[in-house]
Amino acid sequence: MTRFPGVAPELGDAPVLTVFRQLASSPKGLTETEAADRLLGYGDNHLDPARDGVLRRIWAAVRSPFVALLAGLGVVFAAVGDVRGAVTVAMMVVVSVLLRLWQRTRSERAVGAVRARVTTTVTVRRRAGEGYPATEREVPTADLVPGDVVLLGPGDVVPADIRVVAATDLVVDQSALSGEALPVGKRPPAPRPRRRALPPQLVDMPALGFAGTSVVGGSATAVVVATGGATYFGSLAAQATAPRAESSFEAGVRRVGWTLIRFMLVMVPIVLVVNGTVTGNWAQASMFAVAVAVGLTPEMLPVIVTTNLARGASALSRQQVIVKRLDAIQDLAAMDVLCVDKTGTLTEDRVAFAHSIDADGRPDGEAAEYAYLAVHFQTDRHDRLDEAIIEQLAGDDENLLTDALFTKVGEIGFDHTRRRATVVVRRAGADILVTKGDPDEILPRCTHARRAGEAVELNTAARGDLADLVRAYAGHGMRILAVAARPAPARLGDYTEDDESGLVLVGFVGFVDPVRDGAAAAVETLAAHGIPVKILTGDNPHVAAQVAEQVGVRVGDVVVGGDVEAADDADLRALVERTTVFAKLAPAHKARIVTALRATGRVAGFIGDGVNDVAALRVADVGIAPDTATDAAKEAADLVLLERDLGVLARGVVEGRRTLGNTLKYVNITASSNFGTVLTVLAASAFLPFLPILPIQLVVANLLYDAAQIALAWDRIDPEYLRAPRRWDARGLTRFMLVFGPVSSLFDLSTFAVLWWVFGAGSNPLLFQTGWYVEGLLSQLLVVLVLRGRAAPMRGSRPARAVVAAAAGAGLGGLLLPLSPLAGPLRLHPLPVSYLGWLLLMLVTYAVAAQLIKRLYARRRPAWW
Repeated sequence: MTRFPGVAPELGDAPVLTVFRQLASSPKGLTETEAADRLLGYGDNHLDPARDGVLRRIWAAVRSPFVALLAGLGVVFAAVGDVRGAVTVAMMVVVSVLLRLWQRTRSERAVGAVRARVTTTVTVRRRAGEGYPATEREVPTADLVPGDVVLLGPGDVVPADIRVVAATDLVVDQSALSGEALPVGKRPPAPRPRRRALPPQLVDMPALGFAGTSVVGGSATAVVVATGGATYFGSLAAQATAPRAESSFEAGVRRVGWTLIRFMLVMVPIVLVVNGTVTGNWAQASMFAVAVAVGLTPEMLPVIVTTNLARGASALSRQQVIVKRLDAIQDLAAMDVLCVDKTGTLTEDRVAFAHSIDADGRPDGEAAEYAYLAVHFQTDRHDRLDEAIIEQLAGDDENLLTDALFTKVGEIGFDHTRRRATVVVRRAGADILVTKGDPDEILPRCTHARRAGEAVELNTAARGDLADLVRAYAGHGMRILAVAARPAPARLGDYTEDDESGLVLVGFVGFVDPVRDGAAAAVETLAAHGIPVKILTGDNPHVAAQVAEQVGVRVGDVVVGGDVEAADDADLRALVERTTVFAKLAPAHKARIVTALRATGRVAGFIGDGVNDVAALRVADVGIAPDTATDAAKEAADLVLLERDLGVLARGVVEGRRTLGNTLKYVNITASSNFGTVLTVLAASAFLPFLPILPIQLVVANLLYDAAQIALAWDRIDPEYLRAPRRWDARGLTRFMLVFGPVSSLFDLSTFAVLWWVFGAGSNPLLFQTGWYVEGLLSQLLVVLVLRGRAAPMRGSRPARAVVAAAAGAGLGGLLLPLSPLAGPLRLHPLPVSYLGWLLLMLVTYAVAAQLIKRLYARRRPAWW
């Protein structure tokens, strides 16, 4: 089948007949046979949201250094013939993977419920066959093909990429593609003696329309040039399925995982060599090495992390945030810069009446009154500015008074060539022409301006002052409408454009895209939590700077897309660090800016709602889209906001940090305790004639401890911890392990001394092993309560009841196991009652020592807690 060129800049300037020839079509449209053949070749005109298959979902859930660590431990258990240990570890891996799969499926269902699925149709011009007349009929948008002739009117969604053939006052909202807040006019290209230069962006071409945009006003006949994935929308949306760069969370987890693996690779051979050399029993040395591997491995780490993330996702859903990628919760916690698209995020994405001024720039309601008079009587009210005037000024009393005083006698309609509209009304036997529109079109038609109730002639200086006034308001982000009027004797004939002269300027009406009520407070809250906001928009620099000032974002120099294009990577990294407002950006510019921020070491979030934001959403550490965003944007995002409010995100950041904080409590405390256990085993391997604890006993102790730590997901967090971005910190983990691990080991060795010399357990390995099993489990459970926060356990943020109850339950279970039927299989021995007194003394001393060392550590590293 012949492939057509698709949407290309050349089509925007080519003559109509050339366009039809390139598409093998005609103004009468395709025949039904041609359309059916092309549908087979090009496929349906729609974009299906990308969905990962089952295998890819499982791989995404399995791909983790922690899972790899556990898998390696399972292999070790299998190699030494410990089937129970291998099965236990395998169960931990399966539970973790299933939790992640469940949460991802749950999130995708929630996003699917948000996405509105409706069947739409479009009016096409087709022929039954060659020689048959063209007829207009409705067909599903999915059945459109290149070469189809479509007819568009107000309220229609542009169903494919099109070239405008004929148009009457066609106005299109293409903010989802360009970021422009206001609609733009579309029309066929005017005949020109020579080819003009192409505009910098494809979406700026007035003769081209794009899939996903919507018709605000007017009508048009157009020919389809591209459908489905070949559209401009489709090319941008395709980036939603592109491979995602490694996020801050993924990099942090990878580094922490490799830190634990490196400790294992160092400690296991040391224990093997030391014990084998000292005792000459290499079989026993191998068991010591296995015990070290077990001791260093947090068996339930994937389950604990996933449980924390799942609880965080549930909490965020109550905050009106849907989590699509579970790990994004912890990227949200680490985020230290947020890039936002202006339109619809900081602003309401609508046009609102701001004020009315006279020709001198003083507040005056007369211009607004004349503008309302014109809007009230004009035929077409689809313009956003007209709707804003009606919303501000219209009322039942006002309408009745206007209808009673004035009678419409004529109208000269608006179009995007004239950029003005005139309504003629009659009052008390005299006519009044009221003209409103673009100041560049109205001011040249004015000979006088109303000042202090008098019509004053406009000289050159006065015209210059008016032009400066218009530029000043435009520079403050306002859209300006000029309003002029002229009295005339009543007459019977029609009014024409020739009558739009000799006008008296009444004043100007200003409009803005209002800033959202909570935007400034949300920006302030984010800044207080260590997250500065940067504005990335396709709108003009003046509007971007004005909005930035209103929401409290420091402006400085505004950088435009051309500057981003010209900068190399090194220059761009420096540029994005010092700049807070970027304007006139193309989609690729936004993605480059976010990538440059990440290259400087920042954890970048990005909020966007249009298909032009997809690339930036994919490269950000955490991509965020509102539920009103395009499907492509929601598909690319990690989080979906059910309320289009930055305040929702600010609350989400706090929840993300709470989730990360509770996760890192487990990681840091468990890793340091396990490292202490390994140091103890290393020391024991040099002088003990038997294993201080069996691998299966160590696994059971770890499982009891880990089961209790699942409750950490519901623990409280110190308020200070929530005020700054938080990351997985491998270096910090190493320092923490090297400080608190030896403290734990010191009390383990003290327990050894008590067991050896007080209770004579040197001749009873089972008693010795059971004694350390109980002390090790209880000391681990206790130290979590000590180290979980910056303050003392009963001060500051007290531990949640669930945490205390889980620790007590696990401790009681550990004490009762030597007395249970499981004691035999686990090779546990009942403990003397007197040992419990020594155990209590040891635990209290350990808790006091850990608290004192924590205070010293916190002084040197206050950001740790």
